[in-house]
Amino acid sequence: MKELEKTYTPGEIESRIYQKWLDKKYFHADAKEGERKGKKPFTIVMPPPNVTGQLHMGHALDNTMQDILIRYKRMQGYEALWQPGTDHAAIATEVKVINKLKEEGIDKHDLGREGFLKEAWKWKEEYESRIVSQMYKMGVSPDWDRMRFTMDEGCSKAVQEVFIKLYEKGYIYKGSRIINWCPVCQTSISDAEVEHQEQNGYFWHINYPIVGEEGRFVEIATTRPETMLGDTAVAVNPEDERYKDLIGKTLRLPLTDREIPVIADEYVDKEFGTGCVKITPAHDPNDFEVGRRHNLPEICMMNDDATISVPGKYFGMDRYEARKAMVADLEEQGLLVKVVPHSHNVGTHDRCKTTVEPMVKQQWFVKMEEMAKPAIQALHTGDLKFVPENFGKTYLHWLEGIRDWCISRQLWWGHRIPAYYCDECGELVVAREQPEKCPKCGCAHMTQDEDTLDTWFSSALWPFSTLGWPEQTEEMKYFYPTDVLVTGYDIIFFWVVRMVFSALEQTGTVPFHTVLIHGLVRDSQGRKMSKSLGNGIDPLEVVEKYGADALRMTLMTGNAPGNDMRFYWERVEASRNFANKVWNASRFIMMNIEKAPEGTAEMSDLTMADKWILSKVNRLAKDVTENMDKYELGIALQKVYDFIWEEFCDWYIEMVKPRLWGDGDATKAAAIWTLKTVLIQSLKLLHPFMPFITEEIFCNLQDEEESIMISAWPEYRAEWDFAAEEKAVETIKEAVRAIRGVRTSMNVPPSKKAKVYVVSENDELLAIFEHSKVFFATLGYASEVLLQKDKAGIGDDAVSAVIPQANIYLPFAELVDIEKEIERLQAEEKRLAGELARVNGMLNNEKFMSRAPEAKVAEERAKLEKYTHMMEQVKERLSQLGK
Repeated sequence: MKELEKTYTPGEIESRIYQKWLDKKYFHADAKEGERKGKKPFTIVMPPPNVTGQLHMGHALDNTMQDILIRYKRMQGYEALWQPGTDHAAIATEVKVINKLKEEGIDKHDLGREGFLKEAWKWKEEYESRIVSQMYKMGVSPDWDRMRFTMDEGCSKAVQEVFIKLYEKGYIYKGSRIINWCPVCQTSISDAEVEHQEQNGYFWHINYPIVGEEGRFVEIATTRPETMLGDTAVAVNPEDERYKDLIGKTLRLPLTDREIPVIADEYVDKEFGTGCVKITPAHDPNDFEVGRRHNLPEICMMNDDATISVPGKYFGMDRYEARKAMVADLEEQGLLVKVVPHSHNVGTHDRCKTTVEPMVKQQWFVKMEEMAKPAIQALHTGDLKFVPENFGKTYLHWLEGIRDWCISRQLWWGHRIPAYYCDECGELVVAREQPEKCPKCGCAHMTQDEDTLDTWFSSALWPFSTLGWPEQTEEMKYFYPTDVLVTGYDIIFFWVVRMVFSALEQTGTVPFHTVLIHGLVRDSQGRKMSKSLGNGIDPLEVVEKYGADALRMTLMTGNAPGNDMRFYWERVEASRNFANKVWNASRFIMMNIEKAPEGTAEMSDLTMADKWILSKVNRLAKDVTENMDKYELGIALQKVYDFIWEEFCDWYIEMVKPRLWGDGDATKAAAIWTLKTVLIQSLKLLHPFMPFITEEIFCNLQDEEESIMISAWPEYRAEWDFAAEEKAVETIKEAVRAIRGVRTSMNVPPSKKAKVYVVSENDELLAIFEHSKVFFATLGYASEVLLQKDKAGIGDDAVSAVIPQANIYLPFAELVDIEKEIERLQAEEKRLAGELARVNGMLNNEKFMSRAPEAKVAEERAKLEKYTHMMEQVKERLSQLGK
């Protein structure tokens, strides 16, 4: 057994220990080996961090939770695979690379597609290695031998396979539909990437003249007057009596030379606005559907950069510049009725925060209606469950209202769509390889589609593409479906939903059985951490200052599934203090183990205190296992913390000290065996949460096993259940607390020892104190412990404390120097008299009572009550002392 350093310095041990784990391949999971040994598999796939930058506190929480689960299952004997990897992140990474090139004076288009992709791959290599090194520092234990990337060869093959399968099945199609267009990033984005923000705007009420009826108008209200240039109808509800005569008539579209029809459609809400709605099929998803029902033209009135594309006065203007000009022109022509302030939801791109423009464009889509059904069913049947359960509603809400998914992106970084067009006849071919010639006209010139796939298309396949699918690999057979997905509530619809319907479609089974949802890490004021607020905290800064274990413990303290948590530096310090407590206690135990007598202790040698702590750690193992299995990681940690700090360190170690210090104590071997056994059990229960400190202590404490990581998780043992001893020691603890309470109230220092009388008519209770005299005397600061059935020989001045079925007495003269105590009490009496005079003076002062705020009066009344009570106590004590 080696000796621990005097102080715990995480910086010195963490990198050494992590390298040992890597060298020993402890993180590696092997399907063949697991099957050969008859081990059950347990699999978690890491939500792949984007290769856009470094990890933040949310990643630290996410990875800590996964690491706790994988270490726990590994110790339980599972073949535990934690599959790591990173995500190419499409638009997010492309924007980063474009900005980096801009700083170097290089334009993306000057490089061309191939040149740009070389730069993007360089970026990926740099940032992926940075992310991995950050994870090393957090102590996480995924199987690094299986590191994957969403654009590596295997994942790319899976993406291509899924695209072709869905296309052949008729689930993927190319068509003109309304999509979300980002004018800044110049690409389509999915509904999930649109953030809806409440913004103050206006309703512009505009008159559309009725053709052939001079002086008659239809009044419409719009929040986007610039889109008038794309109007192809005005709609009214067929049941609206006000407008029945208008249906079928024609209107002159203001600011243009076009005429548009009035149509009837039940989509129009009679009660909202004027009851007349302008229909712009190319720029509104609802109008698009109305337009399709009525065969209306689709006029796209904007370019990709959100400038006006319609020839005329507004051509080339930015959409908002055009809005101002058009409103001014409408006012000049007398067609602007009024402008009403209106607060409404505006869709913005979650990446660049630009207001999204709905536009009709040719894009690739996935039909969602059929694929959503089994994903909904999986939750209803219990094949898939959420922790907490209520997040299942979010999942269902998204699936039940799902629209076809726009999967094409006008980007270069990403999976290229495997579609080819004939340069001659335009024939479209979806294929694994570029066709040598057109199947329709025989032309040898085929050009691949320029677009790439939405990043979520590839990450939707992550749970099975990383295990070798579409090949039926050993890993796929053994480790799939996976067990738990740990992720934040903010990407349930982005990612979780897509993984479920993709897995059910491609593999016939759910990708994971449980989705464990965690909240966000917020700052100490409860604000979301962000660059704009400047309140983000780098997890590595915490690691550098306090160690990875302190960071991990902080993130899990009080953590409940689904709930946001606040980050406090004070909490990190408390976690560091706990690590120091564990270290110092372990060091003390190890120093005493070295002095242990020869031979081993038998169970029959254990004292009441030994059995108590053994029984406590035994039940702790059972409770913590139950919490872990229910994903109550924060509760599990709290129980381990409370046990180590209070029961083990503050009580048991103090109880056994007298036995360790006396060479002649026959129970010394039993004490040392219990200390070591309970410490090992405690370290194992703590290991998933604080892996580094537990490994360092464990490997120095014993020689039988080379790592705590691969040691067995503690299990409940019937032979360690000592209910009677537990009850007995709890009685002793209650007595000690009572004694300490009395001494504290009298300001008696711990160094001042006094006799302690335990008076009870209960023989069983007296026997408990008889067996515990040695440590009871130590903990109760007793010079002597006397057990008796009555008060014989106990002075009237003795101070008493009551516990169930017993009274405890301490002779007053032994607790305090009577003369000094009288002096102190008289000084206190004088001080309190002054305070009471002041308070009474204020409360009897009419001026004060009439002018002072209620809170101030209440405060003074509370002081009066407090000082009166304190004065009564002082007087009573003085009378006891005969003064």
